[in-house]
Amino acid sequence: MLYHLEFTVGYGADMSQQDLFRIWSEEAKVALDAKAKGAVVDLWKVAGERRVIAILDLPGPDVLDQISLDLPIMQQMGQHVTIKVSALRRYEDFASDVDGRLKP
Repeated sequence: MLYHLEFTVGYGADMSQQDLFRIWSEEAKVALDAKAKGAVVDLWKVAGERRVIAILDLPGPDVLDQISLDLPIMQQMGQHVTIKVSALRRYEDFASDVDGRLKP
């Protein structure tokens, strides 16, 4: 199952920019390792914002929940991170479904 995730990362007044960079560096290593193993299809950092977009290929929503809870950035500063998740459907499958619904 494919998922589109959008991470928006904030940080509290008690956290320095260096603290944020340290955690984000740790997160980046985990994310790139997951990409090398195939769970992450691709990753993008939105220029000029503390926002990351990821496409994941996972067996289902339970695995997505488990992974998101284990991410370093969520464990260390989860109260400042928002994740927006959308399940994705291949467009070819959707187009075939629509064609099948056309009345003769």
